[in-house]
Amino acid sequence: MEEPKEGENKSKVLVVGGTGYIGKRIVKASLKQGHPTYVLRRPEIGLDIDKLQMLMSFKKKGARLIDGSFSDHQSLVRAVKQVDVVICTISGVHFRSHNILLQLKLVDAIKEAGNVKRFLPSEFGMDPAQMGHALEPGRVTFDEKMTVRNAIHEAGIPFTYVSANCFGGYFVGNLSQMGSLTPPLDDKVSLYGDGNAKAIFLDEDDIATYTIKTIDDPRTLNKTLYLRPPKNILSQKELVGKWEKLIGKELIKTSISEEDFLASMKGMDFAGQVGVGHFYHIFYEGCLTNFEVELEASSLYPEVEYTRVVDYLIRYM
Repeated sequence: MEEPKEGENKSKVLVVGGTGYIGKRIVKASLKQGHPTYVLRRPEIGLDIDKLQMLMSFKKKGARLIDGSFSDHQSLVRAVKQVDVVICTISGVHFRSHNILLQLKLVDAIKEAGNVKRFLPSEFGMDPAQMGHALEPGRVTFDEKMTVRNAIHEAGIPFTYVSANCFGGYFVGNLSQMGSLTPPLDDKVSLYGDGNAKAIFLDEDDIATYTIKTIDDPRTLNKTLYLRPPKNILSQKELVGKWEKLIGKELIKTSISEEDFLASMKGMDFAGQVGVGHFYHIFYEGCLTNFEVELEASSLYPEVEYTRVVDYLIRYM
């Protein structure tokens, strides 16, 4: 019997938002794991040469580009009809671009096409189903993600939700300090309260690897997969301690009370207020680790050698 060719028995994947922060990693992971990989090329990129060149680089690596636009319903229907799985990674953070509800148009197209066996909407952060109590104005992120989820359920579309917690690029290198992406140059660090609330930190390439692992896995069908690699469940104080050990000196620490932290919202722009709300839930409330989960990625896929926080930190030395 002839052996199956690479990708022959693997789902065809369409990535929407493939030039974004997580999207580009999803494309690479899909190709690496042998899936026939398609990327939506939207006319909205206009003269953004960086995005165009990224798309062309994907094509060179074997991805196929499909033209489609959120303003052209039939183009989306034609796109999704060519694949088995749709993964959407359009941005949901306010300091970049915030387009979560655009996915409702994608849901309509998937429903009309009728062939998609799995849809992974743009989630990848905190589980919105756990955030019904979230503070204004940051709760808009979770409310909009739940609106998309409700549309998926009403349309009867098979799904997987991926809850990836804290992206390393935004939470590890800066020791979880707001307003910076790199370690403090003045050897001073602010702790949220006592700094002991447990958070979960992920390497972005690992997020993509785990995400692609789910798409042909019956265990994750119509489920939420939580990314909780045990070595990366740390408090902010523990995160700072790992950095101190690497650089061989102790940082000067100050504590920000819950009241002072929330008061800092005053005078901030909308994106800043959203960020403060999210940081509050993570680092004062411990919202990432204060509930039990059914499906955890590092347990389901022990073959994935995930990046430890300390190895992520070494990149900043």
